[in-house]
Amino acid sequence: MIPHSSHWGAFSAERVDGELIVRPHPDDPNPSPLLQNIPASVSHRARIASPVVRRGWLEDGPGPDDRRGRDEFVQVSWDEVLDRLAAELRRVYDEHGPRGVYGGSYGWASAGRFHHAQGQLHRFLALAGGYTRSVNTYSGGAAEVLLPHVLGPFDSVTRSVVTWDQLAAHTDTVLAFGGMALKNSTVGAGGVSRHVERDAMRAAKARGTEFVLVGPLRADLSEDVAARWLPIEPGTDTALMLGLAHTLLVDGLHDGEFLRTHTAGWPEFEAYLRGKDAAWASAICGVPAADIRRLARTIARGRTLITVSQSLQRAEHGEQPVWAGLALAAMLGQIGLPGGGFVYGLGSLAHYGRPRNAVPVPTMTRSVNPVRDFIPVARVADMLLYPGEPYEYNGEHRTYPDTKLVYWCGGNPFHHHQDLNRLRRAVARVDTFVVHEPAWTATARHADVVLPSTVTLEREDIGAGGTDPLVIAMRRAADPFGEARDDYAIFSGLAARLGFTDGFTEGRTAREWLEHLWLRTQKALAGKGFPAPDFDEFWAAGEWRLPSGPDDGGMLASFRADPGGRPLHTPSGRIEIGSATIAGFGYDDCPGHPAWLEPTEAPDEWHPLRLVANQPATRLHSQLDFGATSAAAKVRGREVVRVHPHDAAARGIVDGDVVRLHNDRGACLAAARITDEVRRGVVQLPTGAWYSPLDPDDPTALCVHGNPNVLTRDVGSSRLAQGCTGQLTIVQLSRWEGEVPPVRAHEPPAVRTTA
Repeated sequence: MIPHSSHWGAFSAERVDGELIVRPHPDDPNPSPLLQNIPASVSHRARIASPVVRRGWLEDGPGPDDRRGRDEFVQVSWDEVLDRLAAELRRVYDEHGPRGVYGGSYGWASAGRFHHAQGQLHRFLALAGGYTRSVNTYSGGAAEVLLPHVLGPFDSVTRSVVTWDQLAAHTDTVLAFGGMALKNSTVGAGGVSRHVERDAMRAAKARGTEFVLVGPLRADLSEDVAARWLPIEPGTDTALMLGLAHTLLVDGLHDGEFLRTHTAGWPEFEAYLRGKDAAWASAICGVPAADIRRLARTIARGRTLITVSQSLQRAEHGEQPVWAGLALAAMLGQIGLPGGGFVYGLGSLAHYGRPRNAVPVPTMTRSVNPVRDFIPVARVADMLLYPGEPYEYNGEHRTYPDTKLVYWCGGNPFHHHQDLNRLRRAVARVDTFVVHEPAWTATARHADVVLPSTVTLEREDIGAGGTDPLVIAMRRAADPFGEARDDYAIFSGLAARLGFTDGFTEGRTAREWLEHLWLRTQKALAGKGFPAPDFDEFWAAGEWRLPSGPDDGGMLASFRADPGGRPLHTPSGRIEIGSATIAGFGYDDCPGHPAWLEPTEAPDEWHPLRLVANQPATRLHSQLDFGATSAAAKVRGREVVRVHPHDAAARGIVDGDVVRLHNDRGACLAAARITDEVRRGVVQLPTGAWYSPLDPDDPTALCVHGNPNVLTRDVGSSRLAQGCTGQLTIVQLSRWEGEVPPVRAHEPPAVRTTA
């Protein structure tokens, strides 16, 4: 058995009668079904076998080209492709400077800490001369900018302040805005050895904890906890929070002393709450006013934990539900108590809600990027479409750079970006688009230079996460597919051609880098008096368990106990229910305290349904969409959209029908599943089905596979954070009439073997 790791959990692999078998780690109480996507990764027909170059780029040279995504490819040798790419990098740096290079590479990459695609690319480009980078994430962009203003550094106030153990032992009521879906918490950056979330919720429920789910999807909280479900109108959580806060205020159930000693901006927010009563909130969110008042009185009793899922802030004005949830928790006065108060994202990722390791895990350090310019990650299409145009971000007036070369490694923007037809137009504007990819994703199909990369089973690495104590020796379990190479080997070849081999490799092979990275962890273990094996001992053992740090509530518990002596890292040193800093930016789409802001896109006569485009249950984003777990959930190879029975009947749709979802931005097909576990007026289509246009020559082509990002809006959450708004949009739904087009998303494109 070969030890290995992934974002979905630690596992072992072996060949049985020629078939690759994956088994979860024996200590994992609730292993993820996503592990069974992995075997297909090593030999699926969607794998890229050799380096290729788009024919138009090869014959006509670099430059804007709307043939991207519909041109054929030409197979070339590794030497030729690296020579050509090195020459193009030199040209762009010489003619346009480092701001002309965008180091995209947004994606989860590998659980391994050395073969981390983003880190490899960013280190290479920093040494090559620098690059325009991105900041924040699609998952949490609005919260990542807001929380440092109002609560403290993002990681410090999210990951370990409230743990699953605390919830199981102390919490009386969990008020989960957006839920705590096990499909999301099965995934952790760097890997996870034990999925503890389900058992913690079961233990809490057995002790008497009440769970309340606020959201349009019943499946967003485990059936194990028998949650009370409030099927709210999507995107109206902030209004409900304000209605709850108003009831706490007028009923005298708020903690005035905590607000006085631990918060800033309460008087302004208190004045704003006047008139935002339960009846006002009910008219917006669809929850009866009596239920709002009853819920407010429930959360004022006992230990209450208010959670806000990442999904809520992936929407227009996405900063507001995070801020309003924090304000609501502050009014209860329980922030900093074990299992109480406020936590962002608990249940959204596996590495949230766990104590940190007591020693650092083996990770690469980045070289310093000499270019200080950046964009918010979700604004990549704006950058490509509007070079030189101004935009606002977090109190700054910034300008989009003029990007000539986009280098992507370890991500799939044609999955995670919004309004894919707009992204196609944006990608057509650059001179050169380079991609490292194991498989023929839509991103690879739109690239000029496609370099086949290995998957984790085809290389050695170290799997480790900062809040998971088990470090895994990820041994190689399969030979590289075709001519695929590790990203490190590809960048080493380019560095040699560009004259900085020693700076990039530091004279180390990939195995020697693993030994070097382990040394940091070994020294930290020894320094704290723990057993500290050398690399050979660790590698032979296959895994090593690190000590965990204390589960003490972190900086929020310290602040609660001593607000004067242990202030928060905010301008006031307190929880900022009102922020003078944000107010000073003058943003009408993000004022100086939590507020209900009407959405600019609402259901209408032509698009009467709300679409929730959430994270899938059967894969991580679009990774391994062709894997067994992902494929088994499709219907005739097509993604499934969930529809309320009333909405289906009104359109003559029955279970299993192929349906068309459409709006002014695009359209896609999906297979209908009729269920009362979605709110009436809402349809749910998960992201991650590989974008597969019916006619690649059509700039607004129908996606026949079911990718909802042909429908979602490519606008920022606000001028504060410019976060992703892909969670919600409006659509019409109709039964597809006529012949159903085939899905060819996982079939390779045409590749010529000679130029």
